[in-house]
Amino acid sequence: MKVLAIIPARSGSKSVKDKNIAEVGGSPLLALAVRPAVALKKKGLIDRVIISTDSQKYADIAIANGAEAPFLRPEEISGDNSKSIDLILHAIDYYKKLDQIFDAVLLLQPTSPFRTEADLEKAIKILAEKEGESLISCYLEEYINPLVMYRKQPDNFLQPLNKLHNKGVRRQEHGGIYVRNGAIYLTRTQYLEKTKQIISDKPLLLEMKKIYSVNVDGPEDLELARRVYENWNR
Repeated sequence: MKVLAIIPARSGSKSVKDKNIAEVGGSPLLALAVRPAVALKKKGLIDRVIISTDSQKYADIAIANGAEAPFLRPEEISGDNSKSIDLILHAIDYYKKLDQIFDAVLLLQPTSPFRTEADLEKAIKILAEKEGESLISCYLEEYINPLVMYRKQPDNFLQPLNKLHNKGVRRQEHGGIYVRNGAIYLTRTQYLEKTKQIISDKPLLLEMKKIYSVNVDGPEDLELARRVYENWNR
């Protein structure tokens, strides 16, 4: 299975300045996304590792860590409202013009940094051996479920999401759920082109630990990621 790994790294973040290159464990988040993919490229399990960015500075960081920067992302797919599928299809089309076709695309968001070479290798193996169209990484959540969830209403009242919220139903009886953590998206190219979607209706699962499912969106998330990194079992 020929795999194209894409690291999306748009500049201009508002929640955290230059979020994609904020440092965690002494390295830019962008570098943490690139390195395990490059390691698998050396093993022959990934064919290309590229960055899709609108910033030459970001491109240089990716190149320094072993990735390729074949282009700078066009302005029309680099705005606040741009979707990941747009940058993926742009990359697929770029390589099609070079007569390079890939069976699957691996999307690695810098803001979900706690993925390992072993995680990526396992994900590729699962998709290669199964008939699914896509795979996503998730963690098992055994506490948060509709029994303990509410929507805020006017005058500070809460509207329960589950009518059994106060009936003494134990969380254990409700069962756990799997939550997408944003670390790994692996999708067959034909599905991407046909549906313009990254996740299929019935995606395959790669389970990861909840403690490492940190998504850096704001300053508090960045601080949490830095603390988690200190004890990350790589």
